[in-house]
Amino acid sequence: MPEQDVTVGQLLLAEYQTVKDEQKARIGFRDNLLYVTLAVVAAIIAAAAQADQASMLLALPPVCVVLGWTYLVNDEKITAIGHYVRDELGPRLAALAASGSGFATFGWEAYHRRDVRRRSRKTIQCVVDLTAFCGVPLAALVVFWAAGDGGRLLVGLSVAEALTVVGLGVQVVVYARPAPTPAAPPTVAP
Repeated sequence: MPEQDVTVGQLLLAEYQTVKDEQKARIGFRDNLLYVTLAVVAAIIAAAAQADQASMLLALPPVCVVLGWTYLVNDEKITAIGHYVRDELGPRLAALAASGSGFATFGWEAYHRRDVRRRSRKTIQCVVDLTAFCGVPLAALVVFWAAGDGGRLLVGLSVAEALTVVGLGVQVVVYARPAPTPAAPPTVAP
């Protein structure tokens, strides 16, 4: 059987397929985390209401923080993959394919980012994320505090949970902001 040489282009396309497969898997996982969060929130609220125990609502903040952080980390990796494809793989493949003639690869990676409603969608998504992962657990804490039957230990725990939820909220907003455009690497004179 003859030996086949693998070209740089084939390797780059294989890498592209691999990172796009990872991105697709992460998108599905990330999006399902919102549904899982809604289901868990409904279950905890129903259990707390049925048992008439406001202290059961203290389960919401840690669950929402863990699910929210997992959502956020996956969202960041999805974005990082997009940046990598646009800023690294695309230009390298374009250079191989067209020998510097300005050929652009993976046009969709940049095209969909130019949509005039993209900023409003990103803002709305940030509000949804803040509501699901931060607003709901903070509301649960307010209900717990209003019930007034927690005792010092549970009230102390609830304050720590509130601070953790606020910390997650800050991270949600920070990650929602557009990343700065990376500086071009320095060129070395021949």
